[in-house]
Amino acid sequence: MFILFTVAIAPGLALFSYFYLRKQIAKEPSLTLFHTFIYGAIMTFPIMFIQHVFEEENIFSHFFIRNVIFTSGLEEFFKWLILLLAIYRHVEFEDAYDGILYGASVSLGFATVENIIYLLTFGADTAFLRALLPVSSHALFGVVMGYYFGRAKFAVESNINMYLFLAFLAPYSLHFIYNGILAVDNLWLYLIIPFMLFLWWFGLTRVKYAHTFAMQQFRRKARTNTK
Repeated sequence: MFILFTVAIAPGLALFSYFYLRKQIAKEPSLTLFHTFIYGAIMTFPIMFIQHVFEEENIFSHFFIRNVIFTSGLEEFFKWLILLLAIYRHVEFEDAYDGILYGASVSLGFATVENIIYLLTFGADTAFLRALLPVSSHALFGVVMGYYFGRAKFAVESNINMYLFLAFLAPYSLHFIYNGILAVDNLWLYLIIPFMLFLWWFGLTRVKYAHTFAMQQFRRKARTNTK
């Protein structure tokens, strides 16, 4: 059981460590990030409950609507709502790169609990594949969401709502495509590889842009403090 639990949490921990260590300005308070991770972990259960109720009540009878459109939107909306209500106005959200960390944290909280439940149910045989696909994709969806939250936090007032909208729309669109590919029975493996390569490229470019923007903020503050 301990080995299975370790296998389940290792991918999320490794991915978060990567994004955390890329921040070179100032390390974000670990307690706030831990709280964000816990929020993401807790939200797994209401999401699973809602999904179960909708499935049992057969509200969406069509597989594509239920597992692609609805599931993608439900998971990304909960992440977006947590970041908006609990993190967006937090005093420790200090620069654009913080959005990357908080977005990755809430997503990996969800992905880690989901991974634990899945591996406890089906065993560790799929652990490697789940690390490459669901866990890493959730992390990157969170990175994209966090990037736009970071832009909204420090945007001029006229652009704030646009960035907050993109903070939901962009990861939802990526999640929609990801789930849609998995729904294609015979071709999903051929489609998921180029999509994951694109997702990593897109996510890492958001990391680069956020880091550049944060460094510009840091230099502006440094110049202001020396005057």
